Amino acid sequence: MNTTTLAEALTLTPRDGVLTATLHPEFSNAPQAVDPLKGAPFGGLMAALAGEAAREGLGVVAPIRSLTIQYLAAARFEEVGFTPALLRGGRNLTYATASGGQDGRAAVQALITFGRDVAGPELRPMGPVPASPDDFDTQPMDAAFGPWFTRHIEHRFPNGHGLFGQNAGKAVELGCWMRCIDGRPLDEARLLFLLDGLYPTYFTAFEGPPAISASVDLRADLLAPLTPATSPQGWAYFHFVSRDVGGGWAVEDGTAQAPDGAALALVRQRRRIMPTRG
Repeated sequence: MNTTTLAEALTLTPRDGVLTATLHPEFSNAPQAVDPLKGAPFGGLMAALAGEAAREGLGVVAPIRSLTIQYLAAARFEEVGFTPALLRGGRNLTYATASGGQDGRAAVQALITFGRDVAGPELRPMGPVPASPDDFDTQPMDAAFGPWFTRHIEHRFPNGHGLFGQNAGKAVELGCWMRCIDGRPLDEARLLFLLDGLYPTYFTAFEGPPAISASVDLRADLLAPLTPATSPQGWAYFHFVSRDVGGGWAVEDGTAQAPDGAALALVRQRRRIMPTRG
């Protein structure tokens, strides 16, 4: 049972020039079958906190346009401090950083670009989304490998979860409707949280057990300002593709769309695959 809500996990408190949050074990990336303390705080949560810290700490009003985060070291499940810094601010564009760490030890470093919409040409080539999330059943993650943080996400797969070899010899891709279980309208923090909310797509290409990996860095491009009307029930459709797996590395791309098909975000993530022991 979840005892800490996502809203609570995303709460930042100003203290001596630093914005602090509490990292709860419920948001661990460890499988639910083991003690959550054996894992680290979920990368999507850290990305969302970094973006919120930059916005709140610097008082930026414009939407986030891009966020790039490097995962320098696994944080502990305790209080974490984020220090935002303004690189350059203007009427339409703001460049910022947000560093997060504990007791002088760096955990994440993020670059954030904020920007307002202005008049200009439009080209939005993303295709339609598959039906509606209401047409599909919720499929909780298997506790044997599904991380603790997935308890805070509702997953609905239009074409099945594809796990462990179902995409062997085919395009290594995966589509899923996701929303946070609080059911709140989709916002920037929740979108950043969900962009890392599914297992690596290469899990669908290889037979189990899964080759475990750790996120090294993630870049998210948010394509449109989010309002409560964008997705009132919090749903977005995500489509992920494995671009390259080899040499102990994996690179994967993803897209996010609103229920009406509107383009919301692009994401690219590089993962380091943990070596297997013979």
